[in-house]
Amino acid sequence: MDDPSTATLPPRRLAVLISGEGTNLQALINAQNTLSLPNTCIVLVLSNRKNARGLIHASTTLPLIPTAYLSLQPFLKSNLGKTLEDYNVEVAHIVLHAKPDAVVCAGFMHIVSEGFLDVFKGTRILEGKEVLAREVPMINIHPALFGQFDGFEAFQKGEVDELGIMVHCVVKEVDHGEPLIQRRVKVVKEEAIEAYEERLHKVEWEIIVEATWIVLDEVQLPLSSNSSS
Repeated sequence: MDDPSTATLPPRRLAVLISGEGTNLQALINAQNTLSLPNTCIVLVLSNRKNARGLIHASTTLPLIPTAYLSLQPFLKSNLGKTLEDYNVEVAHIVLHAKPDAVVCAGFMHIVSEGFLDVFKGTRILEGKEVLAREVPMINIHPALFGQFDGFEAFQKGEVDELGIMVHCVVKEVDHGEPLIQRRVKVVKEEAIEAYEERLHKVEWEIIVEATWIVLDEVQLPLSSNSSS
């Protein structure tokens, strides 16, 4: 639980990156400013898919949560000569503008570049942006245990003996970041994937909130209180 003295600080600011239904986002929305995520507000929901239902969740929540959309192919078509890395930089610009204290990839179906991660580490400074006062942590939820990157399909093939889900720190090697939390989810050999996914989602909604609090609780001072730009 927070130290009572932190109540006078600005809320911790959270940016959430999505691509689809937004059920994990909804879990975070429900948890903000509760005992699970005290003194926390979601300041941006960004999607790389225009029709992501998660954007609706954000734009119909009260108070409204700012949203942004930027898809790779339309970006490249509208900006001839631009590259995948330029797209990553533009996404980083949008996210950084919201001054998040942490970034959560909640079903974000885009592999961010090393240069993108360097922006939030503070080792790469974008044009027009100030040097970050500290690193902005970024986490991702992945439907498998650490080292089990094929999940349910691998289990059905007998390649792994158990399944689960993890929330991990985002690093340049995809899904190889240090797990903050991982939970095993019981499954039987002949179980339909729909039944397994239903139980998996319930665990997802729990641990994405828990892992988000782990990283935010380590933020001693909200980034937004260090800069007015």
